[in-house]
Amino acid sequence: MDGSVEDGNNMINSDDYSLIDFIEYADDNLFAKANLFYEYAEDYIDKKYFTFFRPMLTSCSPRVKIFDRYSGKPKDMIMMASNNYLNLSTHPDVIRAGKEALEKYGSGLCGSPILCGYSEIHRQLEEKLARFKSCEDCMIFPAGFSTNLGILTSLLRKNDVVITDRLDHASIMDGAIFSGAQFRNFSHNDTAKLERILRQYEKKEKTGKLIVVEGVYSMDGDIARLPAIKELASRYNARLMVDEAHATGVIGKTGKGSLEHHGLEGRIDIVMGTFSKALAGMGGFVCSGRKVINYIRFYARSYFFSASLSPVVAACVSKALDVIQAEPDRRERLFENIRYMVENLTKLGFNAGQTQSAIIPVFIGDDLVLRKMSRDIHKKGIFLNSIFFPAVPRDSSRIRLSLMADHSREDLDQTLNVLEKTARKYGVI
Repeated sequence: MDGSVEDGNNMINSDDYSLIDFIEYADDNLFAKANLFYEYAEDYIDKKYFTFFRPMLTSCSPRVKIFDRYSGKPKDMIMMASNNYLNLSTHPDVIRAGKEALEKYGSGLCGSPILCGYSEIHRQLEEKLARFKSCEDCMIFPAGFSTNLGILTSLLRKNDVVITDRLDHASIMDGAIFSGAQFRNFSHNDTAKLERILRQYEKKEKTGKLIVVEGVYSMDGDIARLPAIKELASRYNARLMVDEAHATGVIGKTGKGSLEHHGLEGRIDIVMGTFSKALAGMGGFVCSGRKVINYIRFYARSYFFSASLSPVVAACVSKALDVIQAEPDRRERLFENIRYMVENLTKLGFNAGQTQSAIIPVFIGDDLVLRKMSRDIHKKGIFLNSIFFPAVPRDSSRIRLSLMADHSREDLDQTLNVLEKTARKYGVI
């Protein structure tokens, strides 16, 4: 914080601050930073910039109803912010599978997997995922974040080195830091920088090397340069882990992910993914060799000391995997929507980056402009995600669209119309 705000006696002007200003605030009172942040948030809400934590009153479909804090009433909106890419959360077969599991197993098993929280449906899902990802074995976690945390903290030790892409997800960064291993990163998709780092560790003895990248990057929607990264990993005797959270079900000829897209199935050391995107559930998984998975089961604290995923969710995810393979037209409709949206955003003059997926960034750059745009876009009935620093680099603030297979052309055109009018109002295009 710049020092101009020393106490909570005067309301903070939220226009002058970002989330990062309230992290390293020093004071004798441990809660001082929370008190100041509360003032910041109140001003943010008063200016109607606050488009977070919008209570949903319906399922997460292309058209939703939310409770609007500003009008105090329900509000109909076009949902352009959900990772429910294939609309499987409302698929009748998925819902039916969840109901049957609820009747059989109840709402939860109330224990960690190693104790009493492991059921037949959990093991069946693990076996199905291992086949889907062309790996020997698989294990599932109750959350995607805890999956990355568990993988990295269980396998890495202080003599090892973990090398990440600078745009990797926060769960990967935290896992790398908490592992205690040496931590290096390279500029996004910069294989030349990656090789320079690997060379530094080429002759170090008893130093395990792990490269971690995402198949599809969650903020930019682009795909990792996996063939080149895999070649470097093999050349320098490093292991490679790929986070397939946003690729699973979407990328590749049959939706198996970026490994299928690049022809690398069965050739990646560790494959991680989540259930909260195209698989329309919650939780995460890791696929690898049988011995590696066995080791992680006993040494991943975020797995060992967590209650297991509800059998209801496991059953829904298992059925979602079946639907992905049985109904390829869902992916076809999704990519038709992606092509239409990117083409028209570009024609209007927006910068949509290098997206190759259902995630479409619309770069704005200026935080304050984005806050004002978000307010107007919400008012006009479009539910979008606004991404600010420090979630993305400074001057890289953006609107992030997440498209679904069941978005109609009317949904897309109405969104484009609102984006165009709002962007012109604030001089973005």
